[in-house]
Amino acid sequence: MADFVGPRLYSCCNCRNHVALHDDVISKAFQGRNGRAFLFSHAMNIVVGPKEDRQLMTGLHTVADVYCSDCREVLGWKYERAYEETQKYKEGKFILEKSKIVKENW
Repeated sequence: MADFVGPRLYSCCNCRNHVALHDDVISKAFQGRNGRAFLFSHAMNIVVGPKEDRQLMTGLHTVADVYCSDCREVLGWKYERAYEETQKYKEGKFILEKSKIVKENW
């Protein structure tokens, strides 16, 4: 009988707190502050900081930094609002920087 392996996850690079499911990855072709980043439909075990308007590569967005709920490491941001019509699909979604997360159960 095979051993049960749980879902593929991403965890905080600092404390290994589970922060996202691989099944929730929408795109791996995003740019974060420190290099490549992934767009997720959901995130877990995070704290959402205050909203602020930020000029990003794709235009003006209202975003909120997201932090690991255990160690408070900044992991990326949540898109709260997109001002450009072509960017509206990002609203309510999360950017997690590749350098801030590690794979679990792969």
